[in-house]
Amino acid sequence: MAISLAALVGVDSLKLTNVGAAKSTLNQDISWVAVTELEDPQRFLDGGELVLTTGLRLRSAPEQRRFARQVQRAGAVGIGFGTGLSHEAVPAALLAEANRWGLPVVQVPYETPFIAIGKLVADAHSADHYTKLERLIAGHQVLAKALLTGGGVAELLKHLGGMLRTDIALSQFTAQLYNSTNSPPTADLWSAYPIPTGRRDACTLWVRQPFEDNGIIGYAQNLISVELNNMVKQRQAQRALCGQVLEDVIQGSLETSEAQRRLASVGVNSTRKNVVLLASSEAHHKALVRSAVPPELDKAVAAVVGRDLMLVINDDGGTAPALARRLSTHLAEAGIHATIGIGGAYTKPNGLRWSYFEARDAVSHGLPVNEPERLSLTSLLLASEDVPLADMAHEALHPLRSFDAAHGAELVATLESYLTNNGSVAAVAEDLTLHRNTVRYRLGQITELTGYDPALTSDRVQLWLALSVSRLTARQGR
Repeated sequence: MAISLAALVGVDSLKLTNVGAAKSTLNQDISWVAVTELEDPQRFLDGGELVLTTGLRLRSAPEQRRFARQVQRAGAVGIGFGTGLSHEAVPAALLAEANRWGLPVVQVPYETPFIAIGKLVADAHSADHYTKLERLIAGHQVLAKALLTGGGVAELLKHLGGMLRTDIALSQFTAQLYNSTNSPPTADLWSAYPIPTGRRDACTLWVRQPFEDNGIIGYAQNLISVELNNMVKQRQAQRALCGQVLEDVIQGSLETSEAQRRLASVGVNSTRKNVVLLASSEAHHKALVRSAVPPELDKAVAAVVGRDLMLVINDDGGTAPALARRLSTHLAEAGIHATIGIGGAYTKPNGLRWSYFEARDAVSHGLPVNEPERLSLTSLLLASEDVPLADMAHEALHPLRSFDAAHGAELVATLESYLTNNGSVAAVAEDLTLHRNTVRYRLGQITELTGYDPALTSDRVQLWLALSVSRLTARQGR
């Protein structure tokens, strides 16, 4: 450990004598030994030094008093005055001024070289540094072991808190991933340390003040960063595996017993009511499928289906809307603008399929969080692999799209507006800023090209289904 002036006086071999009355800094650790014969050494001192001098230039009492004042103002712990050369004893004026300002003074006899004092202080610092280094390495090993033995980030943070003797928290955006206390961290009482995760401000380590950091926090930051990035890779692999199972169930290619078995293998209990939450983001789909979910959804089974993030939750209590809103908020805080669709709550593998198609249908509504139209005709038909609805939709709409592409027309837009406005020509004309006769002419073209008359109920249903399925299948196949 670093040595104090009092301890230095206690070393018999140095034969130092405390001749001053001041005691305020006697037990303060000496930062270094400074040897000087300058009349004013203040600007060359950083504070905490033991200043050694023989007083070669301190001939007069004013010079001696001024020297003592300047050393005290520099923050030194004391003066070691070497006698037997320029002065036979410590000058009375220097000693009186040092006592006045509370600065200890020790007498260094002629036979004790200044270098012996400097070496002893340096050796004490080296020993202190070595002890701290040993302690730091031991701390590194403890934190690394917490991860390597499967304890995870929580176990690492628990040990870190013990080393620093304070509370620890880890947050990702506004979600608390770990907190050793019930108090949320605040900037005035906690110190914040960013965790590199590839996304700015994504994760923050919080340490409650006061604490003493010997370098262990920096190491913990690196370990947490590595672990979080490993968790991202594990999460991606797990979601890809779950996605394969859920896609097979959604496609209806499995027998019920096989579907139940495979769902159970990824954590889905199909005997309970399950709800699908489907998150879709055109602009941020890569970040979406690898993003963490809020703690409230930790027990959900997450999977990548197409370019969407699919979550399966048990929902016997109707909590899906609240969880969907929490997911939407969490993703927005991560800079991921996603649309969330909620499916219905059903049992059995087929119920999961229905919930998925309802959620996919709900996503197309475009709001941040979209609740389903229960058992919508589109969702039920899409859930049936026996109905080639996508082919039927393509057959109905392909002539219109080809005509629009070749002539710069807007037949598909006109049809969508006509169906949305419940067959009102006037509403379509106002919606698209067209003359009513133009709308009627376009409706005639639609009938001629597709063979379906939008004015007839049966044909109108066919065209509405074609448009609905086209939107949904386009999203699935992105």
